[in-house]
Amino acid sequence: MSQHRPQKGKTSKPLQKPWTRADKSGATSPKRTSAVKSGQGDESKVYGENACRVLFNQRPEAVIRLYISQQLAAKFADVMKYLAAAKKAYHIVEDAELEKVAASQHHGGIVLLVKRKPIISIAGYLNQTKLRQDCLLALDGVGNPHNLGAIARTCAHFGVTGIIMREPQLLQSGAALRTAEGGGEFITPLSCDDMPLALQLCKQAGYSLVTTSSHGGLSLYQTALPQKVVIVFGEEMFGVSKAVSSRADIALQIPGSGKVESLNVSVAASLIVGEWYRQHGG
Repeated sequence: MSQHRPQKGKTSKPLQKPWTRADKSGATSPKRTSAVKSGQGDESKVYGENACRVLFNQRPEAVIRLYISQQLAAKFADVMKYLAAAKKAYHIVEDAELEKVAASQHHGGIVLLVKRKPIISIAGYLNQTKLRQDCLLALDGVGNPHNLGAIARTCAHFGVTGIIMREPQLLQSGAALRTAEGGGEFITPLSCDDMPLALQLCKQAGYSLVTTSSHGGLSLYQTALPQKVVIVFGEEMFGVSKAVSSRADIALQIPGSGKVESLNVSVAASLIVGEWYRQHGG
């Protein structure tokens, strides 16, 4: 096979960088950013360097399209190679375009349009899971994406399997996934229409229910936590609803100075889940 040699007196073209390579799909074109949907249906947007990297490492086939800044392109050359081979588009764009695509100033130089992780009903999860040791979280009215992301990050770190919510799709919002720093990829979103009923199903499956209270309960650090447990957290202002708290097997209190009324829900989750892991997984 003959090789092409540059003619004398002419400089050869530099090797093309994989993130600037043009291909038949027009992958490097910054156009069509306005066509990105705002996380509707079974698609969502993920932004932030760590969140995007972990998602690609775990679920490369879920990536639909990539938008990235020139400054960050070299770090994601492997992603662009993969997308080009799969005939999927990537676009190198300015920060202003990334902000439009992400609908956030905190895009971190990269946005992925992806297929969402499948959401499983709590009944389906309990039917297919026969673990002797398992920790689930149930979020009763928690909806702030930054709290959800921080909780998902904690759950991934301490080996929590899933999070039960009435609106589990909130765990896959761009803001929540960015805050989770990749942790959202390791948590199963579990859906329920009725939280008290969902928790009753968990009890029937052998899980103990744990709630928290700033006004009473057992000390977190003097209580043996069960191997199979659902830890329930409510929104900060009102806490866990009475319908849910009435089903609890254990009510915990996090000891402290008493100088503040309560802890942020994501901080409380970190302390309690961390203690469960210390007792059973550490």
